[in-house]
Amino acid sequence: MGNFPPNAFGLYDMHGNVWEWCQDVWHDNYKGALTDGSAWLENDEKEHNAVLRGGSWNNIPLICRSASRYYIHWRDNHNLYIGFRVVCDGGSE
Repeated sequence: MGNFPPNAFGLYDMHGNVWEWCQDVWHDNYKGALTDGSAWLENDEKEHNAVLRGGSWNNIPLICRSASRYYIHWRDNHNLYIGFRVVCDGGSE
């Protein structure tokens, strides 16, 4: 079991492990954001900066939350603070 109580999905210790890569590209705000849950892949900028969320064990606690966002110019950056989350959709039978 985790160090903290589980979230509404029964998952433990989800924030503050590593920054997590997002499929969306960076936008300065949410004006014009998609509302159907799909990834927001287009913007008016020339560069499509990758989005990271959540903070890492190396950040102050205020940053270790899902609302924290950061952008980076390349997706092939590898270090101890960046990772990803595997998502499995149970689907239907």
